[in-house]
Amino acid sequence: MKQLIECVPNFSEGRNMAVIKQITDQVEAVEGVRLLDVDPGAATNRTVVTFVGEPDAVIEAAFQAVKKASEVIDMRFHKGEHPRFGATDVCPLVPVAGITMEETVAYARRLAERIGSELGIPVYCYENAAFTGERRNLANNRSGEYEGLAKKLADPHWKPDFGPAEFNEKVAVTGATAVGARDFLVAYNVNLNTTSTRRANAVAFDIREKGRPVREGNTVTGKIKRDENGNEIWISGSLKACKAIGWYIEEYGIAQVSINLTNISITPVHVAFEEACKKAQERGLRVTGSELVGLIPLKAMLDAGKYFLRKQQRSVGVSEAELVKIAVKSLGLDDLKPFNPKEKIIEYLLADHSQKKLVDLTVAGFADETASESPAPGGGSVSAAMGAFGISLATMVANLSSHKPGWDNRWEEFSNWADKGQQIKDELLFLIDEDTRAFNRIMDALGLPKGSDTEKAARDHAIQEATRYAIEIPFRVMKKSFESMEVIRAMAETGNPNSVSDAGVGALAARSAVMGAFLNVKINASGLKDKAFVEQILSEGSDIQSKTMNREAEILKIVESKIR
Repeated sequence: MKQLIECVPNFSEGRNMAVIKQITDQVEAVEGVRLLDVDPGAATNRTVVTFVGEPDAVIEAAFQAVKKASEVIDMRFHKGEHPRFGATDVCPLVPVAGITMEETVAYARRLAERIGSELGIPVYCYENAAFTGERRNLANNRSGEYEGLAKKLADPHWKPDFGPAEFNEKVAVTGATAVGARDFLVAYNVNLNTTSTRRANAVAFDIREKGRPVREGNTVTGKIKRDENGNEIWISGSLKACKAIGWYIEEYGIAQVSINLTNISITPVHVAFEEACKKAQERGLRVTGSELVGLIPLKAMLDAGKYFLRKQQRSVGVSEAELVKIAVKSLGLDDLKPFNPKEKIIEYLLADHSQKKLVDLTVAGFADETASESPAPGGGSVSAAMGAFGISLATMVANLSSHKPGWDNRWEEFSNWADKGQQIKDELLFLIDEDTRAFNRIMDALGLPKGSDTEKAARDHAIQEATRYAIEIPFRVMKKSFESMEVIRAMAETGNPNSVSDAGVGALAARSAVMGAFLNVKINASGLKDKAFVEQILSEGSDIQSKTMNREAEILKIVESKIR
């Protein structure tokens, strides 16, 4: 698997787009790196840039961007709402695929050392790249911000991990930089119907893990209480893995709770939103929406969509696009400006759009492509399509049943069936194109050179590997289509009786998908030399086909009895 890391540098310029472009041009100039997102903020005077690629290319792009930022940003004149202490304020690396956190840490430290030695910028390593526990927390490294940097550098305790430990003329311009390695972080702002930074801060302190200090008289101006050892006493906020502050955003004319969610498996976005709504309401405020800074994983949006549907006692077994739409509307992500999922969800940005997909065609287009003189798509892809249509019908019955008047107490039962149906449907849709790709792998292998014994051996190995894969894909279609019949039968038995014929058609489609896919398994198996594997797969396939036909007969019997 290709190693991929993400880099999310924050630059202390959010107003001059010409300056920002000079920095991002450096990123785009590096081969093997893809610029995913540029998110400037005028009030914060800060731009969050996101790019991804293989580690060495990302490190080079990050270094060149930091270098350019040190040339075009002068920290002596910088003003903004967000805490900062350098032209490139932070530069975190995030493991995306095929790489461990430990490996990512090594790359982060290598980048930090290069920035310090070649550019003469003080660098502090934070999060997983930190050399000490105290420096794991970015806030500790950045305390005092740019205005307190001269004093910080003069303190031996805060000697930078790399670069100069003095506030010289160059450092006065560039400030310092924090380089880290961390898990995926969601930067997320909640919008309030107030202009008060103080009240936004109050909500932030209510929810953030760090919380707030205990003060005498329980007043904002009261002296902070201390324990018997002289340590400040703090009350933790309600959310773990959550950092937050309040600020006023002049360009929108509102105050926000600015949130960093450092582990969305602990505190998901929708949980942070709901908690902010609750705490704001307790203080007489109202949340009007929210704003995503940078990118977000698809799963976070799907989880949010399902959460809000469950809250409405509606079925969660809807399409991915519908779940994302529900999440956007429920979180109010389009409150301040349009929210385009294709530009903000990381998986959508990383998707390869260069190859035409069968599933993106219209029904007429798919039929025309199948009917053309090209050998693919063939029976395997059509079998997967039949299976997808079969389970889609059962999922429709489940969703209709969950909304049936008088069945309100059963919405969750049918929601679970619909959710399972959607998962099977998505797998079968993937297999439509994957079957064609498997066929193309065989054709590519057949086209390999065979001039020498070495080339012949490599070609034969490639053909055998491709053939094995071309067997495994339709076999997966068989298994998924048979699995779908559990949902189909349940809908025939317990679903909305007005849609029982739809369940029956679903059973017919699923049966045809299994039988059609098995034909493809058998024809491809004839070309595989691994006879033990062939014997096993044909035996299992025959068993699945037999069970499928029996299940189809059971479902049709139920359907016919209800129709009569």
